[in-house]
Amino acid sequence: MKRIARRPSVSRRLSRRRFLSAAASAVAVPYFVRPAALGLCGTVAASERITVGLIGCGGRMGGVSGGLASCKDAQRIAVCDVYAPARERYRTALKLPPEAAYRDFRDMLARSDIDAVAIATPDHWHILTAIAAVRAGKDVYCEKPLSNTIAEGRALVDVVNRYGAVFQHGTQLHSLWEVRHACQLVRNGRIGKLHTIRIGSPPGRATGVHPSQPVPEGLDWDLWQGPVPHAPFTPARVFHQGGLPGWYFVSDYSLSGWIAGYGVHDLDIAHWGMDTGGTGPVAIEGRGVFPQEGLYDTVLTYDIEFTYGNGVKLIMTDTGKARHGVRFEGDQGWVFTRSGIDAEPKSLLKEKFGANEVILEQSPGHVRNFIDCIKTRGRTITPAEVAHRATSAALLGGIAVKLARPLRWDPAAERFIDDHEANRMLHYSMREPWRL
Repeated sequence: MKRIARRPSVSRRLSRRRFLSAAASAVAVPYFVRPAALGLCGTVAASERITVGLIGCGGRMGGVSGGLASCKDAQRIAVCDVYAPARERYRTALKLPPEAAYRDFRDMLARSDIDAVAIATPDHWHILTAIAAVRAGKDVYCEKPLSNTIAEGRALVDVVNRYGAVFQHGTQLHSLWEVRHACQLVRNGRIGKLHTIRIGSPPGRATGVHPSQPVPEGLDWDLWQGPVPHAPFTPARVFHQGGLPGWYFVSDYSLSGWIAGYGVHDLDIAHWGMDTGGTGPVAIEGRGVFPQEGLYDTVLTYDIEFTYGNGVKLIMTDTGKARHGVRFEGDQGWVFTRSGIDAEPKSLLKEKFGANEVILEQSPGHVRNFIDCIKTRGRTITPAEVAHRATSAALLGGIAVKLARPLRWDPAAERFIDDHEANRMLHYSMREPWRL
């Protein structure tokens, strides 16, 4: 894709807007300007709002869009989806004109009046869409997991750093007080020396054989597939089956399946607690059970053990074997968290921290943090490198259960050590014309 020079930072553009507004008001203020346009009536002036385009108008985008709606200084001005009924639902709900709805994300990214995009596409589209957005001068909020392969994730991090983009990963548990408190307890030695982390994360799913069907009207099936191999259309690949879209469990679209699709939340917490957000494990071993037939082909149940350079063992299993969440175990106690928190001894739940201790960043809310960082050009609470490392661990787990043998990993080089077969699984050949 053609590179586009990065637009001036939002903080600079907002300053210019303020100057122009002040200059205009020094001449005259027309009587017909609505108070809301000037930022009165408890609103934010249009010139001060962060304009956002939505890419991928499915169920997950509902949560992100709702978060944007709660930010008075954010304005959703465009929607994009390859399925016409989906984008029309969002367009009409947001009361946008027909020309604000797009089938192809590249057309939306060409707009110069969009500051940022929120991406909630299927997993196999996250990286290509995010890279194109950054190159077009947009800041990016991208749903989890970050990537489908480790090579993709590293490519995104490199582009974000090169262009100076603000990036937020959709691992929203990182913004919860309970998770932050648990990680501060671990980082400040309140449970003693950390030796083990146990993660329970939901298992995958199986389904039967789904025969091909005609592509429904309004769906650009070729663009939906994008970089992955062409396959015949069946609703079970695209639409919800028992509460979740089928692509989560088809390896062409989600190479590590639910280990990455859901487990990345828990791995992100684990990395935050043991301060490994810029690195990864050094050894991985896993076993898993896979469907024997049917459309879904990603892992169902699994047992994975990661070893980190600090000596900590991270044991990740499906929730048939462990409580859903993250348990940090030290030689003086433990703390468990996900959306809540528990600990032993219980006094840890009320623990306070001193000025000279590790004080982790506090988020006002995941989407709110993103908007704030766009304005300040600051670092979000889940930036690209942190997103990449958490997703990489999930993808490594997926590779380990497929190969079912011990693997050694170099987290600096991001390569397996002396294992050509495993290294071939770090990327895949994209279908033309798509490429990193």
